[in-house]
Amino acid sequence: MPAAAAPAHRMSVPDYVAGIAAGDRSVLARAITLVESTNPAHRRLAQTVLQELLPTTGNAVRLGITGVPGVGKSTTIDQLGMNLLAAGHKVAVLAIDPTSKRTGGSILGDKTRMSALSQERNAFIRPSPTSGTLGGVTRRTRETMALVEAAGFDVVIVETVGVGQSEVSVADMVDFFLVLLLAGGGDDLQGIKKGIIELADMIAINKADGDNVRRAQRAVGDYKHALQIFTPAGAAWFPPVLTISGLNNQGLKELWEKILEHRKTMTAIGTFQERRQSQAVSWMRDMLEDRLMGALRAQPQVAVELPGIEAAVRDGTLLPTLAVERLMSMMGFPSE
Repeated sequence: MPAAAAPAHRMSVPDYVAGIAAGDRSVLARAITLVESTNPAHRRLAQTVLQELLPTTGNAVRLGITGVPGVGKSTTIDQLGMNLLAAGHKVAVLAIDPTSKRTGGSILGDKTRMSALSQERNAFIRPSPTSGTLGGVTRRTRETMALVEAAGFDVVIVETVGVGQSEVSVADMVDFFLVLLLAGGGDDLQGIKKGIIELADMIAINKADGDNVRRAQRAVGDYKHALQIFTPAGAAWFPPVLTISGLNNQGLKELWEKILEHRKTMTAIGTFQERRQSQAVSWMRDMLEDRLMGALRAQPQVAVELPGIEAAVRDGTLLPTLAVERLMSMMGFPSE
């Protein structure tokens, strides 16, 4: 048994690295708290820990799962995770949490929604508040993913809250992007955006059970046709469309086999490694933008004048491009 962790403020970088490498869940949770912190000292400590752990990251299957509310994401993840645990895997679920832009509140109910998985020792569930920003999604989730991989979790599932812009960010940090959909609404194809179809590595029609089986099977043909339109000719991988029932554990074995088949195919042609490398560069660029915005807001003059500039842009009395120029000049950057 790993030794009990010291309080977070007393833990050194070696303490964090050793604890995470040993699979100490308490140390892992505290490291993730550092990643999520806005305190500069915490952020610096988190970055040092991540750099030390970097050689032990990157070995997990990274799976992104999206779908509109009510599609059954949590039920499916709960059952899929239990299947993977039975097969000897360690599963981490990172749930992108829809923090309210109005109140700052968030829905941290993932452990209750995944009731079976949350009780397993070899599973780790962590909601990640977005704080209403895509930068928050990108930074916290990517870094948390690295931490759980270093802790020995070999399957990392990133769950998103619905079909929206955040899905693009999540698709750019995983190996396989699964879109869960429902059948029986009458206008299934109108319920998803072209961009989401283009991102999908696979579509699964969920809740294909009971009276909904036939509707789900008909939907498969519709979505296959849509994917033929959006998938480039000669693509190494044509996204399959499956019917599943997360509730009844039907189709999840085939779903996982397709995920492994995709990894094998992409690895054989070199695309898998290229995708990982491209994602690392995207991570760097996203973090650079995040840091630059932070540095901008930290400037005393900007802090004083930014509310007025934003109000002028909102009222239509200041051109957005001129507002940017004014802010950039406060940072000492030359005009275009």
